[in-house]
Amino acid sequence: MKNSLMALGALFMLGGVASAQKVAFEEYKLDNGLHVILHNDPSAPTVITSVMYHVGAKDENPERTGFAHFFEHLLFEGTENIKRGEWFKIVTGNGGVNNANTTDDRTYYYEVFPSNNLELGLWMEAERMLHPVINQIGVDTQNEVVKEEKRLRVDNQPYGNFLAEVKKNIFRKHPYRWATIGSMSHLDAATLEEFQAFNKKFYIPNNAVLIVAGDFKKEQAKEWIQKYFGPIKKGAAIQRETFVEEPITQTIKAKFEDANIQIPAIVAAYRTPSMKTRDARVLDMISSILTDGKSSRLYKKIVDDKKMALQIGAFSNSQEDYGSYIIYGLPQAPSTADDILVEIDAEIVKLQTELITEKDLQKLQNKFENQYVNSNSTIDGIADNLASYHLLYGDVNLINTEIEIYQSITREEIRDVAKKYLNPNQRLVLDYVPSKDKAQN
Repeated sequence: MKNSLMALGALFMLGGVASAQKVAFEEYKLDNGLHVILHNDPSAPTVITSVMYHVGAKDENPERTGFAHFFEHLLFEGTENIKRGEWFKIVTGNGGVNNANTTDDRTYYYEVFPSNNLELGLWMEAERMLHPVINQIGVDTQNEVVKEEKRLRVDNQPYGNFLAEVKKNIFRKHPYRWATIGSMSHLDAATLEEFQAFNKKFYIPNNAVLIVAGDFKKEQAKEWIQKYFGPIKKGAAIQRETFVEEPITQTIKAKFEDANIQIPAIVAAYRTPSMKTRDARVLDMISSILTDGKSSRLYKKIVDDKKMALQIGAFSNSQEDYGSYIIYGLPQAPSTADDILVEIDAEIVKLQTELITEKDLQKLQNKFENQYVNSNSTIDGIADNLASYHLLYGDVNLINTEIEIYQSITREEIRDVAKKYLNPNQRLVLDYVPSKDKAQN
């Protein structure tokens, strides 16, 4: 959701200085099940109040995809005590910034205010949880907003269906198989009662974590948290289904035609384990070795030296239940997509059979330590991390200790994890090409 305002931009970035210091926090739980995490940082007169709900695209009915993302928008419509259209006026009128975002695993809302407006931020998030107004006019309005977003970011965006096509092909049973933005026909077909039922099921205190981070008085914050969130009733326990995918044992071949592109792309995608696993962190390092920066193996070889591709990239798309490791390239004539894939495979085989040097391992560890420091260098980054580590990983203190996992990864593990997951018979090969109609035009 792109309703972010820059009123506090300068102060917001002063919320922390890049350093490897431990992030101090206090966590506790209200009687209704709401988990609360407090992080005090008086270095700038700002405070963030955020709520992360454990609901994302994977929690949807396969016939009603897009609900979680839709609610990212819908829950700004108003509450019993905040009139429709007033949410953003209240925030900006008090010098604030707000935003929200949705993934397959969770939905995250936040406000940043000058520190003297902490009570306002807590009241607004409690209102969103306790008194949302979900009516037909709000649903109809946000339906049009979401459709326009899909047209802008997916339908008319070059390579806009790239990730959706990967997910559709490497997941057969798991709800990760559909796009987070969902199906517009599903949203059109949904009744008001279905939206209300989705809200009642997922947007409840015992399915959420509240973060307060920044410049505030702890005891006062606790009083206000109890005052505004304490009376909210605990929701019914959520029964979550477990989806187990069969291993990929033969190459999946697929093709997608995109009317918005002129240059084809070749995509190799591998299904990988949960982001909570050690192997997922090793795959992050492998991604960095292959394509992070112009000195990375694939970029230097395929783009710089051989001039075979205009672009090459790889990323580990880590998620709560499964992940995906995706490598893509845009061939440069006379090289073809198949030529690119041959070169990619050669570099993967090298990783599977030869240990990287000690110097390269040290470089990797330095890079990941720098990323870790940067992710905890601002109040917004810390708040997001605290929420994610509690809700998705089940261990808030990973905000301080996850870097130790990366620092302990060995050269042998990098080789062995590449052998375990990155084989031709374990992947999707997607030809992402210009549409035939486009080519004929």
